[in-house]
Amino acid sequence: MLEELIVFTTVVEQSSLNKASKLLNLSQPALSRKIVKLEEEWGVALFNRNGKKLELTRVGHEAYLYALEQRQRHQNFLQSVSRFKAANRSTITLGASLTTLQTTLPPLVTALMNNYPDMEVKLLTGKTHEIVSYVREKKVDIGVIASSISESGLKCIPLFQDHLELVVPRGHELADGGPVAMGDLNDRSMIIFSKGTWYRKLIDEVFVRYGIIPDVRMEIDSFEAIVRLLPTCKSATLLPKSYLRKQLLKDNDLVTLPMKELEQTRRETCLIYGSKTNLSSEIKEWVNDIRSHLIQVLTI
Repeated sequence: MLEELIVFTTVVEQSSLNKASKLLNLSQPALSRKIVKLEEEWGVALFNRNGKKLELTRVGHEAYLYALEQRQRHQNFLQSVSRFKAANRSTITLGASLTTLQTTLPPLVTALMNNYPDMEVKLLTGKTHEIVSYVREKKVDIGVIASSISESGLKCIPLFQDHLELVVPRGHELADGGPVAMGDLNDRSMIIFSKGTWYRKLIDEVFVRYGIIPDVRMEIDSFEAIVRLLPTCKSATLLPKSYLRKQLLKDNDLVTLPMKELEQTRRETCLIYGSKTNLSSEIKEWVNDIRSHLIQVLTI
């Protein structure tokens, strides 16, 4: 009946079947049938019809007041439902470093949104030690860091292990099919990640360990920029395995070259949150499932 009441009030307020028909996007015959349905249900005439002119009957006036009340109650109910849904909409704040943002976070957030499409996700970036502080201070619900920590009051869940890989453009002289050793990088044209991240720290450590002094052409804080510049500069780089999807390499005409020395740069990416943090049941379920999902995605 609500639909008929809305049609009725619209006809009264527009004082015209034609105007009400256009406003409601209904044909005039369909609109007239709804008015007739009300009249038959109540057993009274709501309008006096004088040609195209419509005038409310006495009971029609009473019906209009009743219809207005029902329309307002319906609108109030819809507003209440909207407020309820907004109040109960889950929100999660994630913290991640710039490098983690480029590698782990995209598939992680994708998995979260696929399972909980109505969830609102907020993001706060920073360096690893800053993300740990954000979690400790409850500025973020969950942090994703490229290291394993052991700290009272925080839970640390290993997600996957990562290590650096040598990446060169297809056709590069190192990509001739022969084995590549660390010494081959000495005085080699390279683009490497900017200082201040664990990736750069690993790179510097491995270069020092093997006495390598590369010809560093650029230092950039974006994996995407490095990947795009490699073919142009005909340079090599070291990037985390978790970033190097097969399609990414194919699209940029790049190849990875195995190096035993780089397997020693292994690092564990972890998810951290406060042991006393009140995570919703949805988030707890997602935390339990995300590790296997990431392992599957990052090995493609």
